[in-house]
Amino acid sequence: MKKKIILVFSIILIAIVSVSAIMLAKINAKKTSNLLIGSTTSLQDSGLLEELLPQFYEETGILAKVIAVGTGQAIKLGQDGEVDVLLVHDKPSEIAFVEEGHGTKRWDVMYNDFILVGPQEDPLHIKDKLGTDILEAFKLIASQDAAFISRGDNSGTHKKEVGIWKALNIDTTTQYNGYISAGKGMGDVLKMADELRAYTLTDRATYLKFSKQLALDVVTEGDEHLINMYGVIAINPEKNKAINSKGAQAFVKWLLSLEVQKKIGEYGIDVGGRPPFIPAAEDYHE
Repeated sequence: MKKKIILVFSIILIAIVSVSAIMLAKINAKKTSNLLIGSTTSLQDSGLLEELLPQFYEETGILAKVIAVGTGQAIKLGQDGEVDVLLVHDKPSEIAFVEEGHGTKRWDVMYNDFILVGPQEDPLHIKDKLGTDILEAFKLIASQDAAFISRGDNSGTHKKEVGIWKALNIDTTTQYNGYISAGKGMGDVLKMADELRAYTLTDRATYLKFSKQLALDVVTEGDEHLINMYGVIAINPEKNKAINSKGAQAFVKWLLSLEVQKKIGEYGIDVGGRPPFIPAAEDYHE
């Protein structure tokens, strides 16, 4: 009797091991390659990549990992050949990146906008006075030495902010006592602005992601200076032999497909009543 029981358990154990081996083989076969994406903390904080990348894996078998830093740092990673593809948001820098031979081609993916947010009490009454004029809003903030939190991290958002101060000929290091350079990502900067009752420039997607946790309101939006375009670039495979060029091209093609563009346009629409991102891809041609 004991021998029969042992035999039955042995058969069951063998079956379990066999099934597990088959499942593991299928998983390993599906994982055809890994892909490193250099992207931004603001995009990571928005939750969009967390939504999209599992589907990319399911459809292609390519396991993508995101290195989320400021756009400037992400571009440096691309220049050094330490990532396979970039998904960032500073178009002038991206165009220069491709022209210098670091990337194969740049594609528009989507856009949203930057917005100026501040304390709900809006002590400078920017929303009422300058709700659609970002230059005048920045000028007023500086003239009153109101608290302003800058990302200070060479990100796309930081570059946009610096461009606005430059257009106003305002040197934030000598002419503005309320200016704070945080050197942090967008989510952390929003939390700092909330704690310090300060103003800050943010991308809309990250603000919408955190808005329910913050006592910050949008005070300026809709200015043409605030368009925030995202681009995708496959890294030049000549950078080094480790570049996953096929995976990068597959990701670009997938990201620009009609199905995924539709998914981007639908993402997060239940938060704040408007989508955080607007699809912007043109037809993809290999």
